[in-house]
Amino acid sequence: MLDKVVRKLIEWRYERALRQFYLGTSIKVSERQLPELYAAHEFACRVLDMPDVYDLYVTRNVLGLAATIGSQKPIIVVDAGFVKRLGPGEQRAVIAHELGHILSDHMVYVTALNILLSAGASPLPFVGIPFMAVRAVLLEWYRATELSCDRAAVLAVRDPQIVCRTLMVTAGGLPAEDLDLDAFMSQAAAYESWDDPSDRVRRFFNEIGQTHAYAVRRVSEIMKWVQGGDYDRILRGEYRTRDQKESVREEAGDAMEYYAERFRSLFREVGDNVANLGNQVGGLAEQAADWLRSRTTGGGRGPSDDDAD
Repeated sequence: MLDKVVRKLIEWRYERALRQFYLGTSIKVSERQLPELYAAHEFACRVLDMPDVYDLYVTRNVLGLAATIGSQKPIIVVDAGFVKRLGPGEQRAVIAHELGHILSDHMVYVTALNILLSAGASPLPFVGIPFMAVRAVLLEWYRATELSCDRAAVLAVRDPQIVCRTLMVTAGGLPAEDLDLDAFMSQAAAYESWDDPSDRVRRFFNEIGQTHAYAVRRVSEIMKWVQGGDYDRILRGEYRTRDQKESVREEAGDAMEYYAERFRSLFREVGDNVANLGNQVGGLAEQAADWLRSRTTGGGRGPSDDDAD
């Protein structure tokens, strides 16, 4: 019953109130109001075979720069300053990304995630014990939804570089024409290939609490997906259509095993790196102890003598 309960919560607590709020405080995009942006919206809806053309608003100070709200009649909200920094292709990519959330029905499960995460504040001990692990897995799923919607954006604009350029603007906060995409792609490659063990451990703990993957990682994931051939296969029409039944249980099992193995490998890497770091610290401590013993017994010259020289 969770699905139905969450949908009702969205409809009555969030969706209607926010629809009224944005209708009263923002610019509703239409054929007469920001017509080029509306044309991009219609085009993206058509390419992704959306069942409707959804209300689109432009306003100020949107958390995350763009957002999708609601389940019964979703609306898309885009930050005005963000829109000004984008070209026509990037604008289409942003809208297609948000349509990807609607198409995947992410809003229901994101709301369910927030409900479950709120249980972490519960004083009940049986809720608190597994909370950190559950929270980590749910946030990993949350970040994965962004990667899925980046793929929807690539399919809508038919050019992976446009989506990468959009992510570059997201990261830098500057207009696309002021930035160099090749340099940003090189930056993404450098981030992915960084192999210092202690830095990778620090990165893991920085990323594990985020709702969105870093822009450079999202760029890397897009290019891996394209280079792996899935993008071209979809363009050729090799994909499952909505009328083809799927085994939810089988796919849920595959997803569970994927996340379980991902976290097992991540924590193995963290454990190995922490152990190596501990060995390094232990070795330094032993050297320091030897030096102190030599100083107190009057034998040998210590590092400080060399430094003084």
